[in-house]
Amino acid sequence: MTATIQSIRDDFAFLDEWEDRYRYVIELGEALPPYPDSARDDAHKVQGCVSQVWLLTDRAEGVDPVINFQGDSDAHIVRGLVAIMLALFSGRRASEIITTDAEAVLRSLGLDEHLTPQRANGLRSMIKRIKRDAEAALQPA
Repeated sequence: MTATIQSIRDDFAFLDEWEDRYRYVIELGEALPPYPDSARDDAHKVQGCVSQVWLLTDRAEGVDPVINFQGDSDAHIVRGLVAIMLALFSGRRASEIITTDAEAVLRSLGLDEHLTPQRANGLRSMIKRIKRDAEAALQPA
C-alpha cells in the first residue's frame, strides 16, 4: 500500500470539506490490494462491525516481530477506514502496534466526530483485533 499515515494526515489537512474527505477515504479503500477469497471466512472476520470486515495477519518470526495486515470490507467507506488502519499499523513491530494510540490518530484526522456510532464501534473493534494479534505475537511460543 502506498499511502502512509502521514500522507493521509497531509491529505486530510489539505481537504477542507468533509464530503471531499469521505471521497478520499473511499479512494483509499479502492487502492487496497486484492484480499484473498480464501480468507473471507469467520476466522478472519472482525467481530463487532456492522459491515463485513476481514483482516488477515502475517507476522514475521522473532521476539518482537514485524506484523503485516491485509484487510477488506463490503462497504466503501469502511474499506477506506480499513486502509487507514493498515497505513497506521501494518509493517510495524508488535510492541509499536500495542503502544500506538489509534484513537488519537482518529481525533487528529477528525474521524472521531464524523463517523456514525456504528462505524466508530466497528473501527474500535478492528483496532482491538489488530492489537490482540500484536499481543499474541509477543507471547512466547
